[in-house]
Amino acid sequence: MKAVIAEKPSVAREIAALLGATEKNEGFLKGNGYIVTWAIGHLISLGMPSEYGITGFQKDNLPILPDPFLLTVRKVKKEKGYLDDPSAVRQLKIIETIFEQCDSIIVATDAGREGELIFRYIYNYLNCKKPFERLWISSLTEKAIDQGFANLKPGTDFDGLFFAAQARSRADWLVGINSTQALSLQAGNGIYSLGRVQTPTLSLICKRYIDNKNFKIETYWQLELKYLKDGLYFSSISKEKWDDKEKATEVLKSIERLGSSIVNSVDKRNSNEQPPLVFDLTSLQKEANRKLDLTAEETLSIAQSLYEQKFITYPRTGSKYISNDIWPEIPDLVRALENRVGYKERINNVKWGRFNKRIVNDLKVTDHHALLITDKIPSALSSKENAIYDMIAIRLLESICYQCTKEITEVKLESLHFEFILKGARVIDPGWRSIQNLFKNEDNDEEVLLDIPTLKEGDSLSVNEANILEKKTRPPVLYTEAGLLSAMENAGKQIENEEERKSLNNIGIGTPATRAAIIEVLFDRNYIVREKKNLVPTKKGIQVYELVKEKKIADVAMTAQWELALQKIENNELNANLFQNEMEAYAKEITTELLSTEFVPNTLQLKCPKCKTHNLIFNEHVVKCPDKNCEWIQFKKVCEVALSDKEMENLITKKRTSLLKGMKSRSGNKFDAYIILDENGKTSFEFDKKKKKNK
Repeated sequence: MKAVIAEKPSVAREIAALLGATEKNEGFLKGNGYIVTWAIGHLISLGMPSEYGITGFQKDNLPILPDPFLLTVRKVKKEKGYLDDPSAVRQLKIIETIFEQCDSIIVATDAGREGELIFRYIYNYLNCKKPFERLWISSLTEKAIDQGFANLKPGTDFDGLFFAAQARSRADWLVGINSTQALSLQAGNGIYSLGRVQTPTLSLICKRYIDNKNFKIETYWQLELKYLKDGLYFSSISKEKWDDKEKATEVLKSIERLGSSIVNSVDKRNSNEQPPLVFDLTSLQKEANRKLDLTAEETLSIAQSLYEQKFITYPRTGSKYISNDIWPEIPDLVRALENRVGYKERINNVKWGRFNKRIVNDLKVTDHHALLITDKIPSALSSKENAIYDMIAIRLLESICYQCTKEITEVKLESLHFEFILKGARVIDPGWRSIQNLFKNEDNDEEVLLDIPTLKEGDSLSVNEANILEKKTRPPVLYTEAGLLSAMENAGKQIENEEERKSLNNIGIGTPATRAAIIEVLFDRNYIVREKKNLVPTKKGIQVYELVKEKKIADVAMTAQWELALQKIENNELNANLFQNEMEAYAKEITTELLSTEFVPNTLQLKCPKCKTHNLIFNEHVVKCPDKNCEWIQFKKVCEVALSDKEMENLITKKRTSLLKGMKSRSGNKFDAYIILDENGKTSFEFDKKKKKNK
């Protein structure tokens, strides 16, 4: 009997159906010589300090350096603390029984670092010694699963992957547990969470925010001259920028009196724009944030759903390329798209028999190839699922087309000894841009698709109109999720030290599979909030940043070096024990640093609205009265909407918050309301009367 363990019940059912394991039981399916079960995500994880007999936060316990690390069943939070998750305990017993009965195991958890860790932690926790093989597939189609079972790989081939996943897990524990306890002890007021990846990510957001706020916007003026020739209107902009409007106005009047410009040079060149590569997860998340305003977490969730419905390949990929063995399947995928509404015209623009092979590169495909559609075409998806699916499908079509060729013209003119620049672009061969009929980059303000009349050196042009343009210097833009994902992905490029930058050039912080979760952690910790599409630090976020900004834990370069080390462990180029020794040494260092840090509380001083005696304590998830006889408490998240410190201040001092939008009822319906506070400290909702009237 062979056991098969998947990561989720839905995947297990797909595999079981193909294997002929059709007998349904609690927690597994059986038949045809197979027992197929599932893990329900991370059933086993590293034990928390309480597993080592350490309770509460105490300086004498720090740093906590487990030897050995203990594994424990997943916990859930109850009134009396964290207890074993009953569903995890139940499923684990089922898996244990199956492992005892079977001769060997086939590992069918997600084919990646975390999927490997999920299985190995279960295997090690149960002290199982049965041999195991690995199912390594990039999609859940019948064809992919059949091929995967025909080509099972030895489990030992993935030891490096497991050692890297385990090293990451332990490093996060060592840095996160010790630094969080140390900083929280110094604060003496609530929990201040730090982490190996979350803290440098917070540092990126805070630094950009501070640079933006400290930027001094300066006003300057340029001149615009408009012309008409051969029935075409076009304009030029002065190269000169004036910081004095009066001087710019004087020049403008002089040019108006002159009334002409002379062509000094005409430069024409062809520009070839290569088609975009196929999506990896991070680039899909960035595009979805820009175009659909979806968070990274939402995009990953939608992509995972499409994968489990067999419409796309494995989403948690870090590659934008496919391997040579996948290339022969591409024509069939394109043909399959003809059955989807709105694709026939797009596919007509693809040159059959002349597909561009730029996306094929065996050396740049590691665990998984780029995101592709499968030959199963969807017909009934949600609007968001449709949008994400179309992004992936359209990107595939674009990637196999050839370059877009444009003629770029730059004309330099002179008027009254001042140089003016005229730029225009004309599409010669649309190439890949014909798929969406978008012929310029949306974020390129300088490129203007403009037909310019034939001009030659020495031509004189009459100035039809002259204008003065007021412009302002732009501060560094606040991060959106798309911008932050780029910064995390390319963290190595932001390092100031040139030698470090070269060695870490292609290294990011986090992985494509974990970056969305890291951003969500910062929201959950009340370190950042969304203002429209921008990510903005809270007072608490800035406070933490100011305390740690000069320390290694906030250093992008340090984190990128750790990510590089994890890659080396995965490739069997570095001993995982050496990495753990380094992380233990760092845990000691950061603990000592933080325990000696002077912490100035930055919390609001607000009296309890119930007892009206004690100042309220602001914790991570709640605001509460310290008096046990009073026990007034207000959760910081109400109906899935987070209350900022400002809203808490409004509630206590003004007896009502501002209008909170997008709250969700128990039935899942969204609503807008105010939270109001009565004289006894009790809260209730007040609904928006204007909205009701409009309805």
